[in-house]
Amino acid sequence: MVAKISVGSTPYSAFAYNQNKVDKGQAEVIFANNMIEPRDGIWDIYTCLQSFEPYLLANQKTEKPILHVSLNPDPNDKLSDEQLSNIAQEYMQKMGYDRQPFIVYKHKDIERTHLHIVSLRIDEHGKKINDKFEHYRSMDACRELEQRYGLIAADHKRAHEGLPLKPVRYEDGDIKHQIAGVIRPVARDYCFLSLKEYKALLTLYNISMEEIRGEVHGKPYRGLVYSALNDKGEKVGSPFKSSSFGKSVGIEALEKRIEKSAEIIKSKGLKERSKQIISDAICSCNNRTDFEKTLEKQNISVLFRTNSEGRIYGTTFVDHEQKCVFNGSRLGKEFSANVFNDLFAITHHSHTNSYPDEHQQPLNHNQETVLSFDENSNFGGIFDLFSSTGSTTGDEIEERTLIRRTKKKRHQRRY
Repeated sequence: MVAKISVGSTPYSAFAYNQNKVDKGQAEVIFANNMIEPRDGIWDIYTCLQSFEPYLLANQKTEKPILHVSLNPDPNDKLSDEQLSNIAQEYMQKMGYDRQPFIVYKHKDIERTHLHIVSLRIDEHGKKINDKFEHYRSMDACRELEQRYGLIAADHKRAHEGLPLKPVRYEDGDIKHQIAGVIRPVARDYCFLSLKEYKALLTLYNISMEEIRGEVHGKPYRGLVYSALNDKGEKVGSPFKSSSFGKSVGIEALEKRIEKSAEIIKSKGLKERSKQIISDAICSCNNRTDFEKTLEKQNISVLFRTNSEGRIYGTTFVDHEQKCVFNGSRLGKEFSANVFNDLFAITHHSHTNSYPDEHQQPLNHNQETVLSFDENSNFGGIFDLFSSTGSTTGDEIEERTLIRRTKKKRHQRRY
């Protein structure tokens, strides 16, 4: 079982999110603790807010007094409402929130049944409840509950999954929630050494990430927007600015993650496993399809960047076992785009593990990119027009070098 903890400054959004699921018949309340009982027996946002109001009025200094927990058993764990309710209560007891007002929702809008718990991080006197080592205590609580109720262990599950996260499916709706369910754990758990590597990783889950630059009131602005991709790698629906998902997936947090990733990869020697597996696959595979399948068996994904002529000018490897992303050239010359282009030529021009068109042709950094947003995209106004600026990337240089070499060879043949 996996627990995800988030905090907030006001309770309305947490209640509204769950109530929306209830209204659609995708969720139901299965337990309430120290909450004001509704007269008609039907829980609504107003009744829930009434239960929290005395605590919030007494709040002393806690900026984010709202607790929102998601408890996610394995899809193969078949549990009754009574068992789910008991699991939620015991989890809150182990975390020190058993005397707090909280409400438990059972969600059934996706393949796996899971729980959402909304509570308070302050007691009736407005004093903050101890949250030291909350993450580790939460993991310990989940492991204990797994043993007590015979649940499938999350660690065992992750060890046997190549892609533990679910790719975004635009047709399933609730795109913002689907994107959030991928980018938050990816930004937290994976190691990557550039925003480009992070962006490549997200394409595996049908998500596009773009950096935007501009000025707001005369001050330079940098930000990120996320969009869903369809099966063809095309953007669909409205984009969302990174702040819609929290600071952890914003540009500042990601740049800090990049610095930390460099330290982790170096100190733990994480490149070696990937290099050995990829080297063995190069030697044993005769074509690109076999190469990709061989790596997939070892929990490694590979993405090729190709230009309009089908020439490979960039490669990115994602080692899901170690949760690391590597540009091919970072691993060594023997993993560069030239090597794979020579091996696989252009016989797979439209292969599924190539980037969509926007990745195939490097952008001209002098041109302007216009991003269109509607009123539901959480973006717009002054940010509708940005200049796409930045330094030339290694992959762009590599492709341009290839073009120059090709022209030089053609010139030599004439004489």
